Amino acid sequence: MNIARALTIAGSDSGGGAGIQADLKTFQELDVFGMSVITAVTAQNTQEVKSVHPVPVEGVEEQLQAIADDIHVDAVKTGMLYDEERICVIAEQIKKAGWKKVVVDPVMVATTGMSLFQKRALSALIEYMVPLATILTPNIPEAEVLTDRKIETLDDRKEAARQLVDMGAKSVIIKGGHQAEGEHVIDVFYDGESYHTFERPRVETTNTHGTGCTFASAIAANLAQGKEIFQAVEEGKAFIHTAIEHALDVGHGHGPTNHAAWRFQGK
Repeated sequence: MNIARALTIAGSDSGGGAGIQADLKTFQELDVFGMSVITAVTAQNTQEVKSVHPVPVEGVEEQLQAIADDIHVDAVKTGMLYDEERICVIAEQIKKAGWKKVVVDPVMVATTGMSLFQKRALSALIEYMVPLATILTPNIPEAEVLTDRKIETLDDRKEAARQLVDMGAKSVIIKGGHQAEGEHVIDVFYDGESYHTFERPRVETTNTHGTGCTFASAIAANLAQGKEIFQAVEEGKAFIHTAIEHALDVGHGHGPTNHAAWRFQGK
């Protein structure tokens, strides 16, 4: 049986709601074979990130090389890359392997508020990863950091998306979940030629752990299956919205989205 294959390069979430665990669950639900390169091991749950233990740079490089040596990769999704040294190695290996479909989720802060990104890594992310991105998927705070500008209005989001494409990304979607108010959440997509907004009713829930990881992974899974970027994003939005609507009440903090909801509700 031939199957589309996607690789996630990210941190491990011991709580199971985000990071590598969320990515692999999403790939599985969307009928894609998932592989992983772990950049860091986190001790976290729904309430807090207790600690972060980066995988040695050599270990990250060897994981990447092992996959490149043996398994064809149809799409790549990156999440928590942690620091400048690991970013440089990852970018170099992606280029060396010739992996062309790359979803870059610029993970900086966990849902619980702890930083998952070293400050000195920002310039490396901009210089080495953004130009590799088939699509960049920041939320509003991440887009503000990347563009060094305040984002308050829809027009601000459009201008930030344009700026990020000018920085090298082939396309960008700025997620609107962090917008201050409104009954609907509006995401702004820009591919260098035209803008499109994705609007969904806001779901009143605190169980949003792993939403960014899951959305980016759904896009990567769709790209791995050969879908064009707009369709990949559109179907990714449907997947994550369904997962949030049926989020799981797990733990005592921010519970996870329901990766299996699409199988029962969305199709």
